[in-house]
Amino acid sequence: MKTKKAIGSLVMVVASVLALGIFSATADNHKTIPTTQLPASSQQFIKTYFPKETVSLVMEERDFLETSYNVVLSNGAKIEFHKNGEWKEVDCRHGAVPSAIVPAQIASKVMDLYPDAAIVEIDKDSRDYEVKLSNGWELTFDLQFTLVKIDD
Repeated sequence: MKTKKAIGSLVMVVASVLALGIFSATADNHKTIPTTQLPASSQQFIKTYFPKETVSLVMEERDFLETSYNVVLSNGAKIEFHKNGEWKEVDCRHGAVPSAIVPAQIASKVMDLYPDAAIVEIDKDSRDYEVKLSNGWELTFDLQFTLVKIDD
């Protein structure tokens, strides 16, 4: 009976130590940095497409071999950048994504299908573009800008 309690206690101690170690490792991988430490192309992107906004927060996130930057602007917009400074996601839930960011073919298709909706979020990766509209619809385009999926 004492052996079962001892083993149970040992398991709890080991689990606690592992949890603490994982939490500590994760905390070290996410840190606030000054805007000046963003890649130059990210800084230029913000100045070009959000000239009236100020940067409220910049988080550098390191996960294994990947580094990304999450930026929050004074109007609530959120931008995620890759390590090289290229934008990955622009989320303007309180307004429209600046039209110059959206590829023309995507903007045209959205205008054809939903003329009264604005693009409030755009996300691009190595496979596709995803856009969220102000009316709640989500559209997915392949890298050739062909509409491949519509979700509500």
